Amino acid sequence: MSQVFRAVLSTKGRKTGRIHSVMLRAVKYNEKIYFSRHRADGDWFKNAIANPDVIIEYDNSRYTGKAKIVDDEKLEQKISQLKYPGEKRAEEKRVAIEITLY
Repeated sequence: MSQVFRAVLSTKGRKTGRIHSVMLRAVKYNEKIYFSRHRADGDWFKNAIANPDVIIEYDNSRYTGKAKIVDDEKLEQKISQLKYPGEKRAEEKRVAIEITLY
């Protein structure tokens, strides 16, 4: 079962060490949470890779987890299809991070 929702992802800045929070569309799939984007150049993406301990807030709850880059193209494609069902952008190449909640 998958779920798409809006969540606040908080990462630790790789340069400043300060908490950086952004609202993103998330995908819950196979008990993991995924965030994706076109390229790996966004601050939140770079921060999550450099400092994998993250906080996710949604449904009035706060969760901690560990981020890692998704290196499986089929999984990246699946996440895009779940994130953008029926949309042309679901077929675009994207990069993703996978969050395992504690």
